[in-house]
Amino acid sequence: MVSLAFFMARQKFYDTGIKAERAVLVGIVTPGQTEMQTREYLEELQFLVMTAGGETIKTFTQRMQRPDRATFVGTGKLEEIKAYVKAEEIDMVVFDDELSPSQLRNIENELQLKILDRSNLILDIFAKRAQTAQAKTQVELAQLQYMLPRLTRMWTHLERQKGGIGMRGPGETQIETDRRIILQKISLLKERLKEIDKQNETQRKNRHQLVRVALVGYTNVGKSTIMNMISKSEVFAENKLFATLDTTVRKVVIENLPFLLSDTVGFIRKLPHHLVECFKSTLDEVREADILIHVVDISHPNFEDHMETVNETLKDLGAIDKEIITVFNKIDQYTPLINEEEEQPPISLSDFENSWMAKTSAPAIFISALKKENIEAFRSLLYEKVVAIHMQRYPYDKLLY
Repeated sequence: MVSLAFFMARQKFYDTGIKAERAVLVGIVTPGQTEMQTREYLEELQFLVMTAGGETIKTFTQRMQRPDRATFVGTGKLEEIKAYVKAEEIDMVVFDDELSPSQLRNIENELQLKILDRSNLILDIFAKRAQTAQAKTQVELAQLQYMLPRLTRMWTHLERQKGGIGMRGPGETQIETDRRIILQKISLLKERLKEIDKQNETQRKNRHQLVRVALVGYTNVGKSTIMNMISKSEVFAENKLFATLDTTVRKVVIENLPFLLSDTVGFIRKLPHHLVECFKSTLDEVREADILIHVVDISHPNFEDHMETVNETLKDLGAIDKEIITVFNKIDQYTPLINEEEEQPPISLSDFENSWMAKTSAPAIFISALKKENIEAFRSLLYEKVVAIHMQRYPYDKLLY
């Protein structure tokens, strides 16, 4: 158990009691993506590093047909990175894609410092953000599943260890012992999640008579701010990725009609597959909702890509055919990319409502949750949709209309 605890300690990304770790980011430009897309992915990775408590010093990119099987970026680029991290006293190198166990081992042996990939970084943030028993269990399960194929890199110092008196084990190596412990732990965590899912299912059945609305969207688009505004509650909101990890459900009343509103974990590109699998139970609120509010940060230059990522995730969850209201948030921060040299006139609410965005995402509403702009129109649209479902479900409940 000591060896496993040591490995878990090695996975910890940062300590709030010490200064921010200095990071270098690495990404590759493949034929299927542009340099602009790669730059945006690395900017998002930089945001992830900041969210985890680190500081990005420099980014490296390499144009390749496909990632190098041994070193991800090739030996030449790795030598360049090695020279830089040594000269600048960098603490860690973060890769924008998931590294295979062999890539991770080769890069770590060459650079001789902490190596993280996007998956490991996201797992660390999730571990920090998890509050409920369900979220903590899901994160721990994902961490163990990530760790399992990567155990070998921790035990290279035992390869030359000789046997002898006092050194004979019970017939298995340290790696096999740890692998067995992890597999047992994974099995226990899966059983625990099944129990939590049953409890949550019972709770959802007790709430079934009310119409259910779920906020979905890319991470950091303002879902929690909207949740606080609509429900008049105090859900944690912060300008960091994955500020909300645990699903929060609040009872809301608009006019004389009560319904349930839930805030869910934000989606993101390149979300590790094992993390998606572990958190599918958390997203049951999305699958079982009557109405989805798809929140979009319209001020982000690549909000269309973010919308596509969310829609793909909703398809995976089997929720894309639900009633969806698209809420374009942060209209106060929106700037059109027409001509950066010329000052652009401010865009009115009418301009937004007659734009292609309104026509292709109907029903759509444009708001600023922070500045409280066009909020009444949003509440009216939401009320209209909730009433329609309530009338369908309870046609004889005339007192509400």
